[in-house]
Amino acid sequence: MLTLMLRTVVTVFRSRQALILENLALRHQIQVLQRSRRRPRLSYLDRGLWLILSRIWSDWRDALVVVQPDTVIRWHREGVRLYWRRKSRARGRPHTSGEIRDLVWRMARENPLWGAPRIHGELLKLGLDIAQATVSKYVGRPKRPPSQTWRTFLKNHAKEMVSIDFFTVPTATFRVLCVLLVLSHERRRVVHFNVTDSPTAQWTARQLVQAFPWDTAPRFLLRDRDAIYAEEFRRTVRNLRIEDVPTAPYSPWQNPYVERLIGSIRRECLDHVIILNEKHLRRVLREYLAYYAESRTHLGLEKDCPEPRAIEPPETGDIVAIPMVGGLHHRYTRRAA
Repeated sequence: MLTLMLRTVVTVFRSRQALILENLALRHQIQVLQRSRRRPRLSYLDRGLWLILSRIWSDWRDALVVVQPDTVIRWHREGVRLYWRRKSRARGRPHTSGEIRDLVWRMARENPLWGAPRIHGELLKLGLDIAQATVSKYVGRPKRPPSQTWRTFLKNHAKEMVSIDFFTVPTATFRVLCVLLVLSHERRRVVHFNVTDSPTAQWTARQLVQAFPWDTAPRFLLRDRDAIYAEEFRRTVRNLRIEDVPTAPYSPWQNPYVERLIGSIRRECLDHVIILNEKHLRRVLREYLAYYAESRTHLGLEKDCPEPRAIEPPETGDIVAIPMVGGLHHRYTRRAA
């Protein structure tokens, strides 16, 4: 009771300004409590009000109920740090544009063997004035030793890899012919093909020798586990200094390029033709494989052909269609009128 009386007496002798500020502080806290559900949530405006009160009113601590006085002091310190951080940013190093940052990240992603000095050198050659320390900041340190991607690794070894496979074609007289394909993984070139009605290991080995005369043999040969690749065939492969790489049993997806080629031959040619005999099949395949190599665009080759095909500008002439594979397909080119 005595304490309450003393506080009342002190309130009477307070200045009008102190009473107004205390009233403002208490009203503000009541509003915060009324709009809060469980824990009072203070916005930036609320914090700003208490920071101003703490600077102009010495008794601001006595009116605090919602938060602790140390919290208000912490807000003030955070505000000071943000203020000077913003001023330092405005007067510090020049801001790096988003375009340059994206280019640095792209170079680091596409060239995992490059460090910050190499990337910085490329940027200088592109006329971009940027410090090497800035490049290092955006590149960062790799979490693991730098390594090329599998796509790059396979592309670098595609020149030394070929695939071999058979497929069958029925004739008009119900005779079954076997077609052998030898495909180079580099640009999907068909190195060799031949047709027979009775394939043997000796015949297959002879076709391999004809496909790679002299010193043109590749490093790796990818094939399935067909029984036709017997010991004589494997001995010929060893004599040519080719490493034999058989796929797992019942796994055609491990030999995808030649399997895809066989599917294209069937869908785009043989499914629309009745083969009369062995000679007819050779002629049809020769025409289709010429179209396949010189005219047909491939998604895996960035819409180009195994034999690179030049782009013809509109001023070259009018567009004309050249029938190919007996009219099943056409090649479009430009010719002067």
